[in-house]
Amino acid sequence: MKRVCLLMTGMLLSANVLADSCDPATSQAGLNECASNEYKKQDELLNQAYKEAIKIASDTQKTQLKAAQNAWIAYRDADCAFLTSGAEGASIAPMVHAQCMTDKTRERAELLKSTLSCEEGDVSCVFPPR
Repeated sequence: MKRVCLLMTGMLLSANVLADSCDPATSQAGLNECASNEYKKQDELLNQAYKEAIKIASDTQKTQLKAAQNAWIAYRDADCAFLTSGAEGASIAPMVHAQCMTDKTRERAELLKSTLSCEEGDVSCVFPPR
């Protein structure tokens, strides 16, 4: 029962998030495709933030960022595989998985973007103010 509740919660949350961008989708296959497209969009935004960070990083920071990003990708993929395992085999599974990937990718992109600009005197800044 707990597994069904988690699956239903995931479906409802995913449906609400996708509602605006997937209005024309009238089938599960259409919703799956729409969710996949949203993930690709967020992945591109993450790649842009990553490229900006790499440009301004010191050599040491570049090594650290590459290692952190690779570890984060492994974590994201494993966590989404686990979190969406309750939908495995269902027609909704691709949408639920894509939504998980989208959410985590969006969060990571926002985090990386936040490192790109800091106020003068903020000692927690990764990069100096530009």
